[in-house]
Amino acid sequence: MVLEFKDEGIYCPSGDFYIDPWRPVERALITHGHADHARWGHRYYLATEAAGPVMRHRLGDIALDGIAFGEKRQIGDAIVTFHPAGHVPGSAQIRVEHRGEVWVVSGDYKTVADRLSEPFEPVRCHAFITECTFGLPVFDWEDDAILSAQLNTWWQTCRDNGQHAAIGAYSLGKAQRVMTMVDPSIGPILTHGAVENTNEVLRAQGVPLPASVRVTRDTDVKATPGALIIAPPSALAGSWLRKFGSVSTGIASGWMRLRGVRRRRAAERGFVISDHADWRGLNDAIRETGAERVFATHGYTATFKDWLTEQGYDAAVVETEYEGDALDAADTDADAPTEAETVT
Repeated sequence: MVLEFKDEGIYCPSGDFYIDPWRPVERALITHGHADHARWGHRYYLATEAAGPVMRHRLGDIALDGIAFGEKRQIGDAIVTFHPAGHVPGSAQIRVEHRGEVWVVSGDYKTVADRLSEPFEPVRCHAFITECTFGLPVFDWEDDAILSAQLNTWWQTCRDNGQHAAIGAYSLGKAQRVMTMVDPSIGPILTHGAVENTNEVLRAQGVPLPASVRVTRDTDVKATPGALIIAPPSALAGSWLRKFGSVSTGIASGWMRLRGVRRRRAAERGFVISDHADWRGLNDAIRETGAERVFATHGYTATFKDWLTEQGYDAAVVETEYEGDALDAADTDADAPTEAETVT
C-alpha cells in the first residue's frame, strides 16, 4: 500500500511522512488550513504556497515549506504533488506515487468553482481517499447565482426594516465566500475579529475581497445602519451581537438543507452554502479519478461506503479525527445531523 492508516493519521512509509495527521509527527503534509487538518505540534510542515500564510497566522512560527500546485517533490522514495481542491484558498488534494502506484488524499473539496478558491482539479489515481461530509442524496447544492440572490434579498429586506443582518460563517473560507456573493452597494460589511484577521491574511496574498470593517468595542452601531455582519456561528448566540440592537440572524451551511438544524441554532434564516462537495460532486469526483479503491472518511461514511460498493468500487471506511463542516469551531461530528433527519 502506498498509504497506511495509523493512530497518528494517514502515513506514507516510502516517504516517511503523514498527511493531515491529528497527532504530532516529524513530517506533515497539509491539505489546507482548517484546524482539523492543520494542527499544531508537528516538526516540519509542507503545504501549498497559497495555504501557508493562513497556517502561519493560525499556528505561529512553524517550520513550514511551501510548494506550488503541480510541482513534483521527491520525499524518500515517494513522488508528491499538490492539486487544487476547490475548498478554500490554497486547499489541495495530495497525490502520492510510489513504484507506479498512485494514491490521492482529497482532504476537503468542492467540485463547483466559486469566486474564491482555486478550481477543483480531478486527479487520476488507483486509490482515492475521499471525504463524504455530505454523502447523502439529499445534499444537492443550488447554483451560486441563486444563493447570491437569496443573500442579497434578505440583507436588503433587513435594511429596509431598520435591522442589521448577521450571518454565521466559518472564519476561513465560508465567510469570504459570502463576501464575494453579496452586493456591497446595499450597505457596509462588518466583520468579527476572527473573520477580519483571516481577511487581512488573504488580502495580503492577493485574494480580492470587498471592503469590510472590523467590529471592536468602539464600533458605532448607529454609524452603520443596515450593515451585514459576518461572524463565526458561535458568536451569534452570545453577548457579542447584542450591541447591534435589532438583528436578523442567518447561518450559511450545507446542514441548512436538513429539517430542524436552523431551529436548533436559533437562526431566523438558513442559507444552504457549503465549501464541501454535495452528493453529485462526490460521485463525479470519484468517477473522474478512475480509482478502483475508495476510502471514505469523515461524514456519512458507512452509508457512502455501501453506495460505492454497490457501484462496483472496492470501498472501505477509514476512521479519522477530521470534523468536516461543523457549525462552529466548538462543534464535532457528533453534533452534525443524523441520516434520519429529512429535507425541509
